[in-house]
Amino acid sequence: MSRVMSLQEAVSSTIKDGDTVSMEGFTHLIPHAVGHEIIRQGKKHLTLLRMTPDLIYDQMIGMGCADKIIFSWGGNPGVGSLHRLRDAVENGWPNKIEIVEHSHAAMANAYAAGAAGLPFAVFRGYIGTDLPKVNPQIKFMECPYTGERLATVPSHRPDVAVIHALRADKEGNVLLEGILGVQKEAVLAAKKSIVTVEEVVDDFGPRNLNAVILPSWTVGAISVVPGGAFPSYAQGYYKRFNAFYKEWDGIARDRDTFLAWMKENVLNKGPEDFARHVEGLRTAAE
Repeated sequence: MSRVMSLQEAVSSTIKDGDTVSMEGFTHLIPHAVGHEIIRQGKKHLTLLRMTPDLIYDQMIGMGCADKIIFSWGGNPGVGSLHRLRDAVENGWPNKIEIVEHSHAAMANAYAAGAAGLPFAVFRGYIGTDLPKVNPQIKFMECPYTGERLATVPSHRPDVAVIHALRADKEGNVLLEGILGVQKEAVLAAKKSIVTVEEVVDDFGPRNLNAVILPSWTVGAISVVPGGAFPSYAQGYYKRFNAFYKEWDGIARDRDTFLAWMKENVLNKGPEDFARHVEGLRTAAE
């Protein structure tokens, strides 16, 4: 059953050094606040699992939180490379990092298989591609019913799933709407979970047609962190701060510039600062 607690307590009580941690959100609802708290608490030797690693994983990798990353695409959306990820892979700074690369389809199917409690996922894919040459986890089987050649990958069963959602109610149920990605599957596949939300409400009220409600019994820790997805966006709360994605390219290129930014904006800050960022956006828009 879910329990509301501070973000500091949620991270310290849920994530251990060496865990496999999935932090999902597809353009929308990316859990930046949790990533920053993981960095502040100095978590190490994590295996980071995510369909599309972007800025938050670049920051965590650059601060030495991860030993391994399992993913299907990594980059700064619309801008270019993740320079801290690239530095870790190419130069071992701040530490060497192992990469396991999949396709989007494989990642999504692996989450769905994990959510269903299955050991592996079966799907049509990887035919005519080179990824099986560099990822030995990709295997093939013959369908026992049709004889078709199908791809298989191990299911994702992370120790901890981390997502940002729009709202929780007082019973501990969680609402997601808009672009969903694989947040639902990640939470259902994981042993434990942390969900940050914009607010806690008495009732979810009218919902969009694609709304997903995670029942309280599927959720672990809930932390109220307004603005917790910034600089990504939360539908109905704040827009994506596109300018920062462009700024990050320059910040992350140089190690010293990166470390100085992280000290000022992450290590010396707290979860409450995310609300200030969002309020600044609203003031600027007015």
